[in-house]
Amino acid sequence: MGAAPVLSLHALSGVPLVAAGDDLAAIVLGALRADGHDLRDGDVIALAQKIVSKAEGRAVPLAEVKPSFAAQDLAARCDKDARLVELILSESERVMRVRRGVLIVRHRLGFVLANAGIDQSNVDQGDEPVALLLPADPDGSAAVLRAALKAATGADVAVVIIDSFGRAWRNGTCGVAIGCAGMPGLLDLRGAPDLYGRALQTSELGLADEVAAAASLAMGQAAEGAPVVLLRGVGYARREGKAAELVRPLEMDLFP
Repeated sequence: MGAAPVLSLHALSGVPLVAAGDDLAAIVLGALRADGHDLRDGDVIALAQKIVSKAEGRAVPLAEVKPSFAAQDLAARCDKDARLVELILSESERVMRVRRGVLIVRHRLGFVLANAGIDQSNVDQGDEPVALLLPADPDGSAAVLRAALKAATGADVAVVIIDSFGRAWRNGTCGVAIGCAGMPGLLDLRGAPDLYGRALQTSELGLADEVAAAASLAMGQAAEGAPVVLLRGVGYARREGKAAELVRPLEMDLFP
């Protein structure tokens, strides 16, 4: 039996503040060079959702949002800014739970999370409050960045876009993958032998989520300013994949 791969994580320093229209591939490559790293086949680049959303112009000034009557009613029930609630509804398929201070929705991409992933932390608020939406197509964003990195370096790498979600039945948030390219989102281990040669029957590994959780530890959650992480030694079977694989279909959801 071969030795397990050694996993290393490097939070890249010197990543500048990102603005709409910025070239994320150039930013990643510049940060790699500044830290003395190159890209190798099999590496994984993990990026915080915020810098992807910022580069894609997903920041919305609340002054430009006109709340509907439905948003105003919901805002009164959950004690939130009605303009923010209007944005949440625009990004959502269904409101799942409402209580004071809490608004849980099913995002149009299938994620179940608070506030449709819309956030105002680590976003320059300027003179008017600004809300930052999730990327419109995180899997597509990851694929575009992966292709740009390969074109620039020749390295066959994977890209994972991560965010922090709360979890049912668990306190605290955890890094999860909302976008993925160049590696499986979900790794099917059924049929593989365990230590005693017994074939695994039900094991499916949320590989991209495990990468996201590890990268999130390196990034930090507050003012660390390290939104890009290089992971080396992630063992996985190479194939094209998407984070959408991790979203449980509604017909299989036992707790809708």
